[in-house]
Amino acid sequence: MKTIIAGNFKANLTRKQVMAYTQGLEKFLESQCADSIQNHKLQVNIFPSHTALLGNTFAYFHIGTQNGYFATSGGFTGEIGLLQLQEFGINRILIGHSERRNLLGEDSECIAKKFRFYAEAGFEIYYCIGEDLHTRQKGEGALKDFLHTQLANIDVSYSKLIVAYEPIWAIGTGVSASMEQIEQTHSILAQMTQDPLLYGGSVNADNAGEILKIPNVNGVLVGSASLEVDSFAKIIQVAL
Repeated sequence: MKTIIAGNFKANLTRKQVMAYTQGLEKFLESQCADSIQNHKLQVNIFPSHTALLGNTFAYFHIGTQNGYFATSGGFTGEIGLLQLQEFGINRILIGHSERRNLLGEDSECIAKKFRFYAEAGFEIYYCIGEDLHTRQKGEGALKDFLHTQLANIDVSYSKLIVAYEPIWAIGTGVSASMEQIEQTHSILAQMTQDPLLYGGSVNADNAGEILKIPNVNGVLVGSASLEVDSFAKIIQVAL
């Protein structure tokens, strides 16, 4: 199974900054990773904000969207629809990120609608799941129940599904889960789905190599450490 390295820029970087970033990333991947990418051993994706979306026309990496409304177009102020994404040639999307669940109030029904809509459109879906600290402290049984609930509303047999496990308590905090915790959780998830499993939650160049060696970890979803192309490139290098 190929290794997937994805960067979620969140509400960071301007369009001008992303344009410069993509030029640097393409140059790095062409010089250092071309064989691995062309042989389908490595896949690299970035998810800029909507104002910084560029055409998905690069040779060595893909551009995806952090969000999309479950409609082709229409009266949905502040949202972006399928037609706008298709204009950029974008066919990858993040769904279920904890910041959208918790900060923007997306419930399981909304997330399931998004999943069904973008699955029907043939998108590669990065479905984000993860527990809060209170659930983690309850023990393995509570963790299993929580993760099962988050997967229950989607079709885990969808062929273009990638599951990204991000413990909420480790997102943007600078504190990653321990290697033992990551291994335990990915082992649980591997029993629930055969889809590629990514780990996210304060991933950086210092810990990515060790994380990627853990069984059932097929890649990483990187937040703040992906905002500078040199930092992101170091993470990609340890995946080779």
